[in-house]
Formats: sequence, structure tokens, C-alpha cells
Amino acid sequence: MTRMEALALLTGRAPPVLGPGHVWLVGAGPGDPGMLTLDALAALAQAELLLHDALIDPRILALAPDTAERLVMGKRGGRPSARQDDITQRLIAEAQAGRRVVRLKGGDPYVFGRGAEEVFALAEAGIPWRVIPGLTAGLAGLAAAGIPATLRGVNQAVTLATAHAAEGAEDALDWPALAKSGQPIVLYMALRRLPAVTAALLAGGLPGGTPAAAVAEATTPRQQVLEATLDTIAARVEAAGWTVPAVIAIGGIVTARRQLG
Repeated sequence: MTRMEALALLTGRAPPVLGPGHVWLVGAGPGDPGMLTLDALAALAQAELLLHDALIDPRILALAPDTAERLVMGKRGGRPSARQDDITQRLIAEAQAGRRVVRLKGGDPYVFGRGAEEVFALAEAGIPWRVIPGLTAGLAGLAAAGIPATLRGVNQAVTLATAHAAEGAEDALDWPALAKSGQPIVLYMALRRLPAVTAALLAGGLPGGTPAAAVAEATTPRQQVLEATLDTIAARVEAAGWTVPAVIAIGGIVTARRQLG
């Protein structure tokens, strides 16, 4: 039985077909291969070229055929990285050459992954495309650490925010307004700017004792969790010397980890 036949048996339908000259943007989830969707597995099984983010688990990359070409096209904050224009142009050129292309992104392509920008460019170039959603670390990563994104009696909303402004742009987020919302905040790409962000939230009136947690390499065997408070989380993370991707949760939902972690 082929992998595609096995997926058809599991889902009760024929898996989607990645045609020649098509590009699929696939969410690889927060880290562990077990977080992949069945449609993501179908995409990997058909890939001829895999353009993937820098930190995709090697076990996920191994799910593509041995004959598939694998190219790292990740963007790492503060480190040498592929330029977004280069990534987009490579996607278009490879599709125009008739290859079955999978653009494999950590988390979900449309959650702080610049997936929409790539789709806009593909559509403008007339390239057939599809997006395979993935679990985003800001939700799945917290769950793996025992932190629910919503908790009855604690919050009625949750804010997903990036601490990394667009290239050449100033930080446009109104952090004091987020502080005044009284709802939990989940931060992506926040390690480098965590002192500035926490200071802005404190200045906005969020109490320094507000529970906070940092989750690194969520869902993987290397997962680490630091619990602290708003006024200590930046120092705790700095002392830990983390250089790996992490999500930061700020708010009452963090206290649930005492029972769920």
C-alpha cells in the first residue's frame, strides 16, 4: 500500500493531488511530527521540491520522497537568512519549470508566517496554489505546556501578537491598549524585544505580578517552560540564555499550568 493509499483509507477520501507546476504552502505545526495534518502528509508525499523553514524537524523533512530536493529557505531574526523576495521568486520559477513544490512553514502559513505575501505573488504570476493549514505554536505550544488559551472564568478573548515589526517599520502595536484589555496576550518572535515589550505593558497598567510563561521548542523532546511574572519573565529568559524559538504567554491562563502542566 502506498502512502497516498493509506491516507485515503484513513480519511475516507482521495488525498488532494499536488499537480506539476503547483505550489502548496504547508503548515508544519509547532515542531513534533505528530502535530502534522493528514493533508500535510499528502503534500510531503508528493513533493519534488521542498522549500522549508530553517527549524523544521528533520523527521518531518524525511517524510518527503528521497528523490525530493530539499532547500532551506528560512528566515531567522538577527541571523543571515533568505530574503523574502528571493523565496517568492524561487517559488515562482520552480513552479514555472513544472515542479511540484511544497513551501513548508513552521506553525500555520497564515499566522505570522508571511504566507499571504507568498500567495499574493503566486496568484499574480498565475501559479496554481493551495494552503494546507497547520497548528500554530501560540495555541498548540501552550497546550503542550499545560496552558489553555482560554479558560472559563478567566478570559473571553486572547490576543496573538508579534513582537517583531515588519522590515523597515516601527513597532505599530499599542502595547498599553493591550495591557488595558485585561485579556491574555500570546507573543511570537518576542525573545529579542521581550524587555521592551514587558516594559510597555507595565507602563500601560498591567500589574507586574501578572502570571507569565515562556515555552521554547514546544511539543518536541527539547521543550522547556519557564514560569514567572510580567516583571520577571524577561530576566528569567535572558538568564536561561535561550536562542531557540519560543512563545510567551501573559495572563491568568498561565496559572492553570499548576494543575495541567
